Amino acid sequence: MTEFLRLGVNVDHVATLRNVRGGIHPDPVEAAKLAVLAGADGITAHLREDRRHILDADMERIKDEVDAPLNFEMAATDEMVAIACDVMPHACCLVPEKRQELTTEGGLSVAGAHNSLGAHIQQLQDYGIRVSLFIDPVQREIEAARSLGADIIELHAGPYTEASGAKRAEELQRLVDGARLAEQLGLECHAGHGLNYETVSDVAAIASIVELNIGHFLVGEAIFVGLEQSIKKMRQLMDVGRGIN
Repeated sequence: MTEFLRLGVNVDHVATLRNVRGGIHPDPVEAAKLAVLAGADGITAHLREDRRHILDADMERIKDEVDAPLNFEMAATDEMVAIACDVMPHACCLVPEKRQELTTEGGLSVAGAHNSLGAHIQQLQDYGIRVSLFIDPVQREIEAARSLGADIIELHAGPYTEASGAKRAEELQRLVDGARLAEQLGLECHAGHGLNYETVSDVAAIASIVELNIGHFLVGEAIFVGLEQSIKKMRQLMDVGRGIN
């Protein structure tokens, strides 16, 4: 297995730290630039409806100032679709969003929201934006994503990263099976949520997955070793899992 595995670095929680005090520091856009220099293949940022971390201006600046593809995470709403069509990112990842949650808690219910998602996906694609759906590794959700015409799915890796022992092995197999089905259906497959140094290599070894999106752990680790070093170590572990020397 030698096919390169892309790393998307999520800079949301650089913005979280900035917003705790207000002002302009630390700047998530500068973090995104540093991430690219450290080996990130793309930048992910989630513009939430409540603007708790990333702000509208951050999205515009990342798109304009950072020399890497922007993956615009967002809820499937008219407001967010309009903003995305103005910013024109490389891709949009549609995620479930609840005001009371600390972070995204689960995959999007694609099969249960088929009618409402279709128009949003089509509008984004009409603007030349690739559309990804953040979903659990469940057959009916993956098949629903395909029927809606999504370009990509991002498998929710949270249950795998939070499990241990036999349960972790079971959750890893769900990711393997989900990624394989996506490939069979012609969907590009990504994975993300909760990945860290301990868990990333086994997911990186799944040949059908072509991109991992990682943020919170990298920003947290950066407190101790710096963002550049945290990303470089993650990249190294991904390469080990992928079988790349």
